[in-house]
Amino acid sequence: MTRPELTTAPTRRTVVKAAAATAVAGTVLTSTSARAADGPAFLHGVASGDPLPDGVLLWTRVTPSPEAVAGSGLGPDTEVFWEIAEDKAFSRVAVRGTTVARAASDHTVKADVRGLRAATTYWFRFSAGGAGSGGGQGVMSPVGRTRTAPAAGATVAGLRFGVVSCANWEAGFFSPYRHLAARSDLDAVLHLGDYIYEYASGSYPTQDTVVRPHAPLHEILTLADYRLRHATYKTDADLRSLHAAHPVIAIWDDHEFANDAWSGGAENHTPDTEGSWAARVAAAKQAYFEWMPVRASTEGTVYRRLSFGSLAELHLLDLRSFRSEQASIGDGAVDDPERSITGRAQLDWLKAGLTASDAAWKLVGTSVMISPVAFGALPAHLLGPVAELLGLPSEGLAINVDQWDGYTDDRRELITHLRDNAVTDTVFLTGNIHMAWANDVPVKAATYPLSPSAATEFVVTSVTSDNLDDILRIAPGTVSAVAAGALKAANRHVRWVDLDSHGYGVLDVTAERSQMDYYAVSDKTDRNATSSWLRSYRTRSGTQKVERADAPVR
Repeated sequence: MTRPELTTAPTRRTVVKAAAATAVAGTVLTSTSARAADGPAFLHGVASGDPLPDGVLLWTRVTPSPEAVAGSGLGPDTEVFWEIAEDKAFSRVAVRGTTVARAASDHTVKADVRGLRAATTYWFRFSAGGAGSGGGQGVMSPVGRTRTAPAAGATVAGLRFGVVSCANWEAGFFSPYRHLAARSDLDAVLHLGDYIYEYASGSYPTQDTVVRPHAPLHEILTLADYRLRHATYKTDADLRSLHAAHPVIAIWDDHEFANDAWSGGAENHTPDTEGSWAARVAAAKQAYFEWMPVRASTEGTVYRRLSFGSLAELHLLDLRSFRSEQASIGDGAVDDPERSITGRAQLDWLKAGLTASDAAWKLVGTSVMISPVAFGALPAHLLGPVAELLGLPSEGLAINVDQWDGYTDDRRELITHLRDNAVTDTVFLTGNIHMAWANDVPVKAATYPLSPSAATEFVVTSVTSDNLDDILRIAPGTVSAVAAGALKAANRHVRWVDLDSHGYGVLDVTAERSQMDYYAVSDKTDRNATSSWLRSYRTRSGTQKVERADAPVR
């Protein structure tokens, strides 16, 4: 239990199939997992997340002794001191307190700090192994910087968020995180899922393209496995820099569990050799809430809502815990109203929140793409009858049934709700598919643009996970140019798609427009990769459509 002490009056994938699942269940507690020298050490950095107008969640992991490797269950419980200040020198400490890093929680700690000022930058740090509370006693952690959200209802001139997804350790280095960490103009960073990957080393990508091996080397199945995989990722200097520089607002996708996860299983889970899916999910969720700067819910989910004054409200979705099993490609079951990607309770929560919101912009963090992407759509007067006769999806042949395309009734219900209740300026922010997109979200894709758009969507590409040129092992901009043209021709609501780049997005929000600036890194296999602006798209208030912008926001 955290004991706060006020020292001053507070003033502020595409779907990529993995190789056969390994049956090895033993835990490897070596490799890239950091080890302490003698006494306590902060080897996995510091982090903050889920900013509120009066508070923020702080996180770290203490390694109390050399044997206390992540996932080992070893090492003594250790008292940890934390403090948060209005200046980097910590001469104006706002709040400080203590908590305990326990072996039962893998020596991770969180402090849910309140009593802060809204829209204010703070610095924070931890210490352990000392006799006093703070003040430099014991071993000190690195210093982190964070920021609280604007006050409820406050007029906000602008907001700016980094946006990332899909960071596969073995596929490359996390340079996009470094470039976002170097920016001083972000209110927070949104991580839209696939923060870790579950595969055995050499399974995805293939062994000959592995840039650095995972730990443990086998596919992760147990609590110890998931803990060690999270710990391995947090030994990456660029990831630690990101967490130390900005509050991170995160949701999970499938690879925090296993590829193509759904409520009762996953494509990459074999019960006969890998045990109970429920046990695996419980282990994955426990490790996630231990190792991520996310407030744990009693329901074991990550769907939640954060507000940023009167300018924006962020609705974050959990599209793995409650979904029905994926249908087969070309199967009319994608239209089955009994199947759901959100689950009834979450969809009702989202609809109610969007209707009730008085924010200028309704931002929806969704781990998979909501815009339809289909081939073979027939003319509107033939589409319904032929689809019904053949049992085909009514909106054309979906190519990725893990997305909302595989659960068209939920999408139809949500889009109808937006239209019927005059909910405008809804922007979906998406990861998962390892490509960058800018889309209108049509009411009816088959007749678009003659039919209206209900919302817009910005999809960010992967940090490192393989996309088209990686999979085909070809030069960027060759086959992808043809594929992008075909995608846009078959889906007229798709304004832009980039199939090859790796990088990140920066979303800039004002009352007049929301703009996504897309950035690409030079080479994901280069630890020192540079970053360059790729494209920008925006949606103007009241339009429900995206358009190209000539330059990134400065």
